Amino acid sequence: MNSFRYLSLPVFLLFLAMPPAVMAADPAQEAEKPSSTLVLHFENDMFYKNDGYYTNAIKFRLISPPLQTFAQSGMLPESFDTFMERIARLQHKNTTQSNISAGAGQSIYTPDDTKTRELQKNDRPYAGFLYGFLALHAKQEQMMDTFELTVGMVGPSALGEPAQNEVHRMRGLNTAKGWNNQLRDEPVGMLTWGRNYRLNPQSAWSGWNWDILPYHTLTAGNVLTQATVGSEARLGWNLPPSFGTSQIRPGSSVGAPNPEGEAGQTPTSWGFYFFAGAEGRAVAHNIFLDGNTWRNSHSVSKEPLVGELNVGVAVTINTVQVAYQHVYLTEEFKKQSGGQNYGSITLTVPF
Repeated sequence: MNSFRYLSLPVFLLFLAMPPAVMAADPAQEAEKPSSTLVLHFENDMFYKNDGYYTNAIKFRLISPPLQTFAQSGMLPESFDTFMERIARLQHKNTTQSNISAGAGQSIYTPDDTKTRELQKNDRPYAGFLYGFLALHAKQEQMMDTFELTVGMVGPSALGEPAQNEVHRMRGLNTAKGWNNQLRDEPVGMLTWGRNYRLNPQSAWSGWNWDILPYHTLTAGNVLTQATVGSEARLGWNLPPSFGTSQIRPGSSVGAPNPEGEAGQTPTSWGFYFFAGAEGRAVAHNIFLDGNTWRNSHSVSKEPLVGELNVGVAVTINTVQVAYQHVYLTEEFKKQSGGQNYGSITLTVPF
């Protein structure tokens, strides 16, 4: 079985989205003007010849240029400027850069065995999750706060079944048979606050260097209610001034190279780094395991504590960044047969 069978269309779309002018741009010229940023994510377990549990996800995020006020974006009213001031007070220092980001995504979950139409009571439910989100980011040189609101749908209206099975049909592969047992339609939402840190901000664009990027988040809603603590370590050449190599997760780091640089630092033409990270989650609610909130549905007993390890590499060329990471996730429910491996690709394009 081809482990990269889902890659063709998403990767093609990623490269279509990359403006040629950005790839050819002089980084010194790019540093003179604030840039918006597009971040594209693709995650799939088929990198490791599996097809179950957390099986596929895509997400895009548009990040505004640096803002003095949130109203400056034209997206939000002036009342959000007061909120920005409160964020600055939470950080105990003045915010040096503010951004707004927005986007959408889809995640798909299936049991380990997708060949049977029967309900598998001891395996995780079929579920699709289709959503949009809006986030506010308040940055300092060594710290960033993110407040993110996510709303969407779980159930047939999230289009998990056609998204998975139509790709299988186009590729001549077996389809997943048990989607009739998926979670029922339910409007969902969650609010996330996250704080990211940079322990060595002088590392940006400085040749060979390192940094450590701890973070913690709190998420509440009928999708997920959980607390996470994690960190990433990076070692490489000309590290970007970002707060982490983000994955698809609530309140994930903006993670974009800053075209303006920080503290007098300016981007160079290229860089690369290797990274490794770990995360722990305390999970009070997970709709993809606990089942629907207001309707009867398939559910399993979740694990309240979940761990994650990841390792990867990222390359930056003229502020465009491509990153790949291998992720290992421990068991998420009581009768899961071992942890899960999946791959994550992130493309970051200022424009």
